[in-house]
Amino acid sequence: MPELPEVETLRHDLEREVVGRRIKHVEVTGTRSVRRLTAPAFVARLEGQKIDGVRRKGKYLLLDLGEDVFVIHLGMSGQLLKAAAKDAVAPHTHVTVTFTQGGQLRFVDPRTFGEVFVVPREGFDDEVPEVAELGFDPLTDIMSWNAFGAMLVARKVKLKALLMDQKFVAGIGNIYSDEILWQAGLRYDRTSDSLTTQEVRRLYRAMLDTLQEAVKHRGSSLADQQYRDLFGVVGNYQTEHRVYAREGLPCIRCRKTVARHKWSGRSTFLCEACQV
Repeated sequence: MPELPEVETLRHDLEREVVGRRIKHVEVTGTRSVRRLTAPAFVARLEGQKIDGVRRKGKYLLLDLGEDVFVIHLGMSGQLLKAAAKDAVAPHTHVTVTFTQGGQLRFVDPRTFGEVFVVPREGFDDEVPEVAELGFDPLTDIMSWNAFGAMLVARKVKLKALLMDQKFVAGIGNIYSDEILWQAGLRYDRTSDSLTTQEVRRLYRAMLDTLQEAVKHRGSSLADQQYRDLFGVVGNYQTEHRVYAREGLPCIRCRKTVARHKWSGRSTFLCEACQV
């Protein structure tokens, strides 16, 4: 699933490519991707609208359209691709937005866990509580490590579970939780209230550094290459992964072997020697 760095990469791309453009025509060919409205109502709410800005909330993209907000969530396998009308249409293209100035924005989603919908800007929090209830954003909601430490102590749960709790911190999933914890030298099953002051500082710095570096490398594309940026190009941060999907390889910090554990039905990667 695309996580915060991948969605932030798309936000940057969209800000450059679609802000100021007006939507001429919308075609829906996969109704499972359109939520909360019927396909005809969804089309009617978008056509004629101008994109005033693009924001990100966790893993959600929010395109501002005057009095409305166009919400996009990529789910497990969603892609948002810029295209020309003459370009071949990829399989599993469920929504195509055509602009008056030319060019298209296509929502592609093989597994159809993603969603797109339009809601009024006024009352947005009531309409979309899953976005309104997201926790702090580690790229934009900068806080002191003391405040972060107080939040950790208050929760008293396993560190990986906490990092992946979208109501605690928005946008982190399985890949980046493993990378952050390796960078901080902490095990995934440490409890959040067991950290020393130094460990709290390391965890907060590791979270910021890892996510910022991943954005610089335009996100991670795994073996299936399902994540692509707006131009259809894969990310590059997977070449920088320290533990994720590196089972059996030497840890670049201590040269011991990276291990894979099963946690909550997921694969979790760590170095058992230097993560404590």
